[in-house]
Amino acid sequence: MTESRPHPKNARLAGVQLISGTTVKDNLAAAETLLAQAADAGAQIVSLPEYFPIIGGSDAAVAATSETFGNGPIQEWLQEMAARYDFWLFGGSIPLTATKAGRIYNSTLVINPKGEVVARYDKLHLFAYDNGKEHYDEAESIMPGKAPVAVDTPFGRIGLSICYDLRFPELYRRLGDPDLILVPAAFTDTTGRAHWEILLRARAIENQCYLLAAAQGGKHPTGRRTHGNSMIVDPWGEIIDRKGSGSGLVVADLDHKRIRQIRAQLPALSHRVLGSGIK
Repeated sequence: MTESRPHPKNARLAGVQLISGTTVKDNLAAAETLLAQAADAGAQIVSLPEYFPIIGGSDAAVAATSETFGNGPIQEWLQEMAARYDFWLFGGSIPLTATKAGRIYNSTLVINPKGEVVARYDKLHLFAYDNGKEHYDEAESIMPGKAPVAVDTPFGRIGLSICYDLRFPELYRRLGDPDLILVPAAFTDTTGRAHWEILLRARAIENQCYLLAAAQGGKHPTGRRTHGNSMIVDPWGEIIDRKGSGSGLVVADLDHKRIRQIRAQLPALSHRVLGSGIK
């Protein structure tokens, strides 16, 4: 059953698309330019893409930038940006130190407009792919998270996920019927061309909520190519803004009347037989 919660406010959403390189300072500067544009557009909820501070040439290069949770310049930068621009900032993902030597967590931090970190989500599902030409195995360097995370805000419940999580619909069923799902990503171009849009629209349709996917989008200095196509999808599965490739923004409004209308006309969430949500 859909959980009863106080009526939230509508919100202006913005997703930042980047082509991050190997230098954290340069990536933060590029991101800040777009965060300022998001603020000028009236955004109240803003998401950065996965690994916005660095797309490194190796796992070791990424791990070298990892920070202890609660302490580090990337985290301080996120807090400063949220407070400066007075919006809820969802920090895409950053590398945080893990309990096991040589491993990191791939983590989203949620910062409120006061600059306070109010939630953390560690990526649950670790990507692996090998077609003979491209090889990825995140389990070699990343520790998986332990639990789903959703955040209640004045604008509704926001469910967190990162990139490869998108392929596991059971995760989203445990988020307590969110009003908005976030999917910061660095999808490979190969898998993105095949599945990205289909999966994003499916997750929005089956959960009857808005979805904001902020992605890496282009050819990186390391030679890696990410798919881009950041987008905002409404609860009917309609794409209401999209950014193909290159750096930029997607911006659209989250309308709770639209969510209520779709859930009333097609009450699929109340028809579920299996599954339960987090409280």
